[in-house]
Amino acid sequence: MSGRKIIAIAGATGAQGGGLARAILADPNSPFAVRALTRHPDSDKARQLAALGAEVVGADIDDLHSVKQAFTGAYGAFCVTFFWDHFSPAREKAQATNMARAAKDASVQHVIWSTFEDTRAYVPIDDARMPTLQGTYKVPHFDAKAEANREFTDLGVPTTFLLTSFYWENLISFGMGPKRGPDGVLAITMPMGDKKLPGMASADIGKFAYGLFKAGREFIGQTVGVAGEHLTGAQMAASLTKALGQPVRYNAVPPDVYRGFGFPGADDLGNMFQFNAEFEPAYCGHRDLTLVRRLNPAAQTFDQWLEKNKGHIQID
Repeated sequence: MSGRKIIAIAGATGAQGGGLARAILADPNSPFAVRALTRHPDSDKARQLAALGAEVVGADIDDLHSVKQAFTGAYGAFCVTFFWDHFSPAREKAQATNMARAAKDASVQHVIWSTFEDTRAYVPIDDARMPTLQGTYKVPHFDAKAEANREFTDLGVPTTFLLTSFYWENLISFGMGPKRGPDGVLAITMPMGDKKLPGMASADIGKFAYGLFKAGREFIGQTVGVAGEHLTGAQMAASLTKALGQPVRYNAVPPDVYRGFGFPGADDLGNMFQFNAEFEPAYCGHRDLTLVRRLNPAAQTFDQWLEKNKGHIQID
């Protein structure tokens, strides 16, 4: 790693951080070296990153001291939280605060903070179009991250704010894949009507982030979004039909129905999809596909992702 600038990557064994780590490690001419932060440095995924050349460091973003140690000497830092591990906006904000403070203390020169829009700027708390959750949020896993933006800004941390998108891997591992209906036909279900949903291969988030780091200071202080394509539910179903070799239809349900499905986080996701649909021009507009492919020319389309991953989509 001599001569290369260190990028400290939170969540390096997860989808976003892992994608960034592997993008850097796969480039023999990279100006960067990977410092992979993980709570479990002895895990298989951590060992795999070490085998590829990463410096694996045990760190817990709930612990400010450990993050400060992990960020010391780093040129850049990729900061991400995982709401679905605990469903706590307060914990997510505390984790972001720890990373912002650690980056400030370590004089990190470029931070990328993986965040989202604050949906309350579009749907105020007293707006009855969608229910308020946990007392102060419309979409908790969006709004808490957006609140945490100011932790980086107020401390003067040189930050790029990265708006991410729907992972197509949710069709594999998050229970959103095609389900067979009473008539035997497969269907994907979302409360999106005929509106487009920005989506992407999760690994391409990391590749895009790598492009942001390689761009130097160009995107510091800016908010940029990443997606592979903007697709309607019907378009996704058509691609799934082709990839899986059997009919898949799109089941467009009302948001209230989706919120009532009862699985953990259904209300949060129902609100998220409703927000995405009702504010489609802004939400898609924040995720410029031209910029995405400028920084990651290999960004996958949904069809390309399906060709590689269709065998992992479990269907009855």
